Amino acid sequence: MSEFLLGGMAACCAGFFTNPLEVVKTRMQLQGELRARGTYVKSYRNVFHAFFTIGRVDGIFALQKGLVPALYYQFLMNGTRLGTFQCLVNFGLVKDKDGNVIYWRSVVAGAFAGSAGAVVGSPMYLIKTHLQSQATDIIAVGHQHTHTGFFQAVRGIFKEYGVFGLWRGVTGAIPRVMFGSGAQLSTFSNSKEYVEKSQIFKPGSWMIPFTASCISGVVVTIVMTPFDVVSTRLYNQGVDANGKGKFYTGFLDCFWKILRKEGIWGFYKGGRRPISGWDHTRC
Repeated sequence: MSEFLLGGMAACCAGFFTNPLEVVKTRMQLQGELRARGTYVKSYRNVFHAFFTIGRVDGIFALQKGLVPALYYQFLMNGTRLGTFQCLVNFGLVKDKDGNVIYWRSVVAGAFAGSAGAVVGSPMYLIKTHLQSQATDIIAVGHQHTHTGFFQAVRGIFKEYGVFGLWRGVTGAIPRVMFGSGAQLSTFSNSKEYVEKSQIFKPGSWMIPFTASCISGVVVTIVMTPFDVVSTRLYNQGVDANGKGKFYTGFLDCFWKILRKEGIWGFYKGGRRPISGWDHTRC
């Protein structure tokens, strides 16, 4: 149980400081939705311009929109993800009989742990995305939901669409966290082992986990960003009276429409930061 609690609490601490980045990322990923490059006005030219624009038009506190569900999400998703992965490590399922990390087992374990976390945290990510995308008309991008706050959003979605409405978009969240978590947790474990064996740094040096986390972060960004864009689009899209998405029917439909309308670079809008909440010392 401590693995779940500590992982979730660490993720919440990181989430408070990284939430403004999530607000910017969400806006940039929704910008020009299903529009070809050059056919729409860019409200956010880059990350720095997005920070400035949001702060100037919506106010500085708008950079912390969706903070409450974001913290709940970090606790639930990362607590489940990191706790599950550590349990698999403790059971010896990612190593051979000599104690060496087996890469493919790390990938599978990380993906499984990530899927579990995605399902548990999905309602929080849904509401977080809705709130973070809300903006003044002149800089609004994507579908604009009308929630007035976290608790109103939960009640409103549940009342109108039932319990399953809170898990709308989970088909995008599972591959998003599964691939990201599998890449992160496996590459960190293997990078750390490689750096230790290379003896570039002294045993026990803080540079070992730091170098491994840098390598892991690059891999995660490349692997996870396309799934992150798809997930954001699925969560934020408007729905009809029956609760069905107006733009996308599911993960594959969204993926194909982005590729066809926006091209390959449509999957890298907004970039992303690595999943917060990892515990370097335990992987």
